[in-house]
Amino acid sequence: MLGRRDPQQSLFSAANLPHRVPADSFYGRMAAVSEVLFSDDDLQDMYCPDNGRPSIPPSLLSGVLLLQFHDDVSDEEAVQRLQFDLRWQVALNLPTDFPGFDPSSLTYFRQRLIEHDQERYAFDRFVKVGRAAGFIPDRVSLLTDTTRTKGAGAVQDTYTLLRKGIRKLLRQLGYTVGGQQRGLSPETQRLVARYVAQDRKAKIDWSDPQQRAAQLKVLYQDAEAALDLALAHLDDADVQSTGWLLVKIMGDDIEPDHQGDPQIADGTAQDRIISITEPEMRHGRKSSAQRFDGFKAAVTTEQSSAIILDIQDIPAAGSDGQALMPTIERIEQHAGVTVEQVIGDGAYGSGANRAACAQHLPDPVDLLAPLATPKDPEVAKSAFKIDLDQQTATCPLGHTVAAIKGSVHDGLPTLRFSFPRATCAACLLFERCVKSQSAGRTVNTHPHESYLQAARERLKTAEFKSTYPLRSAIERKQAELVQHGLRNTRYLGHPKRQLQRLWQAAAVNLSCLFRLCELRKADLNALLACLEPLQRGLSTA
Repeated sequence: MLGRRDPQQSLFSAANLPHRVPADSFYGRMAAVSEVLFSDDDLQDMYCPDNGRPSIPPSLLSGVLLLQFHDDVSDEEAVQRLQFDLRWQVALNLPTDFPGFDPSSLTYFRQRLIEHDQERYAFDRFVKVGRAAGFIPDRVSLLTDTTRTKGAGAVQDTYTLLRKGIRKLLRQLGYTVGGQQRGLSPETQRLVARYVAQDRKAKIDWSDPQQRAAQLKVLYQDAEAALDLALAHLDDADVQSTGWLLVKIMGDDIEPDHQGDPQIADGTAQDRIISITEPEMRHGRKSSAQRFDGFKAAVTTEQSSAIILDIQDIPAAGSDGQALMPTIERIEQHAGVTVEQVIGDGAYGSGANRAACAQHLPDPVDLLAPLATPKDPEVAKSAFKIDLDQQTATCPLGHTVAAIKGSVHDGLPTLRFSFPRATCAACLLFERCVKSQSAGRTVNTHPHESYLQAARERLKTAEFKSTYPLRSAIERKQAELVQHGLRNTRYLGHPKRQLQRLWQAAAVNLSCLFRLCELRKADLNALLACLEPLQRGLSTA
């Protein structure tokens, strides 16, 4: 049953006693709005209306969760700070003798938020405060980028992935209780004894290549045997999911040698699974020299106010630009704004993104992003003058050829331009321009070539050179999020990871709202005025 905070303040309320918490600190400012920061009624649908003991007030738990992610502390440490840290007691308007509660209450509260689709509660609430205060305009310009985050799962080698995968599959098939093992075939009993009854690495000399190869063969054969057992249970979604996981590990990490025996494959497969405990973790790279294991957080802010309008947990592998259009859709849906411009780095400047932004409804989105700089600009594709209307291409030295029909990509036709070998051979740029041993230079258009051409011309304008540097502000916002623990993922599973990102961003946004009030010479009463309509239900969180 829903519990509510008692409006009657305690005689020992920390905020009313002499204390040394600065009024202009995050905790002091949070104390000034503590009564209206969160409302118990906002989350009443998460609780039974007429049965059970009263819960810990959700407005209090929301405040604790916000401070927990602001200070980047564990559940146990958060409860201890409620009891002993004067800053937290002042921020939440608690008495100095507050008894606290069991740390598991925070775990259950986060789970309730996820189960009732309220993980965006604090984040959306503060964005709407920014809208109500006029800090976020109706038409917005966005700054967007991604940053790496470490996954909570253990990174495992191929041997461990196979062993853990077999164990997980057998347990899901029901081979966990001794009584269920009666009547099993000797082979199945061996699998259960090896992987269910125990979970230990094989006792071999791991420095010996022959023993490692023999162990890999055993694991591979046992994985095939476990998958055979799973064939009769494919109607079970969990079995199907784990079976697919095991098949993918075998396909990504193992290949047959010349004798047909399994061996570790050369190189790293794209989208390779690196953890059984967190199957969505991947190897990722922010540069050729910087690899990380985990995920990426896509952060998007409103340019004028620096308020975060979207933060999303995305896979570590793949291009950052794949998250652009879903980000725009979420912002327009949740923030109630119209996106008119997006400024991002080169990862967002693909032809597909430029076309999608130009065709965005009801209004096109202006995508401001650079294009990749070619290694040899004199002979790069950009050095050729391609006339899409006339379907001709002119090389840097003035030779023109007509197009021939190219291939089809994503349902869109392309053009192909082939220059005669004899013409190219007489050119001073031949050695740098032509790579073929028998033909001349060939140039293929992109399916969205017209958008790329327009973008290439825009790069030369003064407007681009003056506007694009604004993008650097997103990196400062990411650095602020990192200070609150963004780099380290606390939880397993996308819903919990996404909740962590949203509440960290909510804490950063609240700090930003405090700064905006001060910067625009408004006191905290202005923020209270923005929050009160939300408490009265005139806006939904």
